[in-house]
Amino acid sequence: MYHNRFKGEHYDIGFQWGSLLKKYGNFILEMIDFPIDEARMEFAADCLPVYQEYFPEILEEIRGIGEGQGCSVEKLQTFLFSMYAMPPACCCSCFAVANGNEILFGRNSDFLVRLEKSNKNVIYKFSSNSYSFTGNTTAFVEMEDGVNEHGLAVGLTSVYPRVIRPGLNAGMLLRLFLEKCRSTDEVIKMINQVPVSSSQTFTIADTTGDIAVVECNAEKAEVIRPVPEKTYVCAANIFHSRAMENCAAAEVDNWDAQPRYETMVKALDEKADTMEKSHAMELLSGKDGFICQYDRRTGKDTVWSVIYDLKAREIFRVEGNPGRKSFRKDARFCF
Repeated sequence: MYHNRFKGEHYDIGFQWGSLLKKYGNFILEMIDFPIDEARMEFAADCLPVYQEYFPEILEEIRGIGEGQGCSVEKLQTFLFSMYAMPPACCCSCFAVANGNEILFGRNSDFLVRLEKSNKNVIYKFSSNSYSFTGNTTAFVEMEDGVNEHGLAVGLTSVYPRVIRPGLNAGMLLRLFLEKCRSTDEVIKMINQVPVSSSQTFTIADTTGDIAVVECNAEKAEVIRPVPEKTYVCAANIFHSRAMENCAAAEVDNWDAQPRYETMVKALDEKADTMEKSHAMELLSGKDGFICQYDRRTGKDTVWSVIYDLKAREIFRVEGNPGRKSFRKDARFCF
């Protein structure tokens, strides 16, 4: 996993990073794992006005990357805007617990083994009107989980879409939340305002202990909060609310999303009320049932695992499969 620190305005961040990659002979468009075809180009062009309205800062960062690389900004936009809406996409497990003593967010990121060396952990500190954050991603620019300076933690799980429309995709939405929101309620409000292109869940937690899962796609969104007797929410790569149950493509391989979800539900039913960090680590490490026990020979694995302790304001991460490696505290980002 690469570790990058970015500081300044969005354009400057993009230009400096793009230039640095070019200096060492790394060209992003040569490393893309799928073709940038006409369908993706047309879809990205339709998405562009949405980004101009709701997240113009990210367009500046992408422009900076392109100019630093000396490559087509349009092709970079096509790659980034079409992700999640036009799979492949990562498969992941998320949960959040707020039991009165602890506020914990946990996430496993499951992805292709052949790409794991390019995964990134980033710290962004802006001089403009955006909140600083740290996050993790299998790509770049987009984020798949993170926590910002106000202690808002968000993680996504992708769901194979039945319908796509011009809008922001899962990874771009998550980054928008980290840059512009301070609370779970602000994230939910934003989801209902911004056009969405892809299908996904967002697991959300803030420092007040407000936790939720939002299941959403290009057509609608459903908010799931803990029922009165529960102190947790969780999500995998499948919808579970009645409103969204027919909105996913069931015939697509979702990397055993239902067994992973059932492992979380069973463990959290038993442990959430008294959960501590060690219990969260055990759950993500597979001690409570199937969640990360992939056969790497199939090309699949859990490629990182992270816990955001929102009460202690601490971050713990495994760079690799938590069933084989240990969590380590990361004290580089203060929130």
